Amino acid sequence: MALPKYKTSRANTHSRRANWKASAAQTVTCPNCGAPTLPHVACPSCGSYRGRIYRDAIQSAHTN
Repeated sequence: MALPKYKTSRANTHSRRANWKASAAQTVTCPNCGAPTLPHVACPSCGSYRGRIYRDAIQSAHTN
């Protein structure tokens, strides 16, 4: 099995890993309530997806 002959420097390692970037998740607006949601997923605020309501909306404990 082949092994590296020399240790890879920090600069080479960091420049190689610099291309791994996290991207923000794309969101769409819910046609029922207008909240931002992930595509192809039921809305977390109203529970609707493609015109149907699949669950009751979970109210956050922080809202009055």
